[in-house]
Amino acid sequence: MAANSLRLLACGDVEGKFDLLFTRVRAVQKKSGQFDLLLCVGNFFGSTAEAESEWEEYRKGIKKAPIQTCVLGANNQENVAHFQDANGCELAENIMYLGRKGVFTGASGLQIAYLSGIESKSEPAPAYSFTSKDTASLKAALTSSSKFKGVDILLTSPWPKEVWNYGNNPGEVDTRRCGSVLVAGLALALKPRYHFAALEGVSYERLPYRNHVVLQENTQHVTRFIALANVGNVSKKKYLYAFSIVPLSLMDPSELVKQPLDVTENPYRKSGKEASKTKQARTIEKEEPATQFFFDLSKQQGKKRPSEGRGDGQHSSPKQPRKPPQPTGPCWFCLASPEVEKHLVVSIGTHCYLALAKGGLTSDHILILPIGHYQSVVEVSSDVLEEVAKYKAALKKFLKSKGKRCVLFERNYRSQHLQLQVVPVPLSCCTTDHIKESFIIQAEEQQIELLEIPEHSDIKQIVQPGIPYFYVELDTGEKLFHRIKKNFPLQFGREVLASEAILNIPTRADWRECKYSREEEETLAKSFRQGFEPFDFSLMD
Repeated sequence: MAANSLRLLACGDVEGKFDLLFTRVRAVQKKSGQFDLLLCVGNFFGSTAEAESEWEEYRKGIKKAPIQTCVLGANNQENVAHFQDANGCELAENIMYLGRKGVFTGASGLQIAYLSGIESKSEPAPAYSFTSKDTASLKAALTSSSKFKGVDILLTSPWPKEVWNYGNNPGEVDTRRCGSVLVAGLALALKPRYHFAALEGVSYERLPYRNHVVLQENTQHVTRFIALANVGNVSKKKYLYAFSIVPLSLMDPSELVKQPLDVTENPYRKSGKEASKTKQARTIEKEEPATQFFFDLSKQQGKKRPSEGRGDGQHSSPKQPRKPPQPTGPCWFCLASPEVEKHLVVSIGTHCYLALAKGGLTSDHILILPIGHYQSVVEVSSDVLEEVAKYKAALKKFLKSKGKRCVLFERNYRSQHLQLQVVPVPLSCCTTDHIKESFIIQAEEQQIELLEIPEHSDIKQIVQPGIPYFYVELDTGEKLFHRIKKNFPLQFGREVLASEAILNIPTRADWRECKYSREEEETLAKSFRQGFEPFDFSLMD
């Protein structure tokens, strides 16, 4: 361990169970050695007579906390009386109330930003709440310096809204209700290396997320968000977290910005602008058109029926969601368009559909397409993106059962409608490393700068809408990306996969040379549809 490393403990809602907490801390220190500080988030005080009686023994000095303990303020009216000074004060020996909001800087240089209370839903705000003015002043106090890189630790009682975006599932938490938009904005601005929260009664350690935009900003340190359960919970969920940390100001810059393998995109960037425009807890995303058309594949192709809504017999008039951009002319891929060759369609979801590729590289070369008109993955709504992910997962399982891996690519260049090309490659042909190497080598030969991007990165964080690009995703999750600045070979993705190194069918690189008759296409589509049926989530509702 580094000489200037600090050993800290973080704890969730204590709820007046002081003896239980401090007994546990003593046991940890006896086993693992002395810790420097205990940080408590959530409800420190309880509401029962037993909790009040227990606290009196600490307040009067009859009992003493075994470690310097820092706590946040009240989250409800009944506990406000315990926190007399909004600027912070000593509550008992070794137990300090940090204050309503601010930054605590230790002698070691460790910087801890803190915000007490819950987000206020009304004005004037109750004593146990914070407002946008509080978070704005806290952000301004820290980020006004040009040398600001972030803080070591952020302590809040509420979770930040949408912290689970791009990350692992928080489990039993009600994501519609959980979280504060203001805390999310604070976390985005302060870039803490660790962020602790509580109040939800669960333990959740999110995958670390990055604080920079890949390929657009210099690499920065990652953030680890950790939510802790309540002390002594019967489910034995984790409420005490031990960690070591070297203050940011003392770290070697190259060590500070190292990216772990499981790092993800920043969960707040998608909703950061929306958070400043709305006080609602949910991020507003673009939706598909209210009226969509669905094709019944069990009947004659080409007949359409409008979606029937909920089918509950109620005549409601919900707010009309914003429509996606409309094509400037006939589109071959908008599902409601008469130009679509509907005999190639093999599955239809709510927002996306699958169709065999016209002139496919192989007989099971498939396309994932949005039902509405979107030009690229960067421009689709969250609902479309979620269903794209479901189709990708289903196709991977299906192709794996056939002894194949899939390679996915998108060319957002001289194309009007998003087409995610999914090309199956038999496992016996080559390894994923060989496929990756082939793309890189052939890109170099054509002076194409094909960059590898982090596995958990989101294409939306790398390129802005309207910017041309080429993108490859391998079955391992590895991704290659090229920002198109001038002429780009339209058949590049097909050429690589058709090459001798992979599928060894170089004559099929151009789709126009791979024509089937209408009858042959119908036969191939029917065969694929039947094989995919056990994996098709759209049929399982």
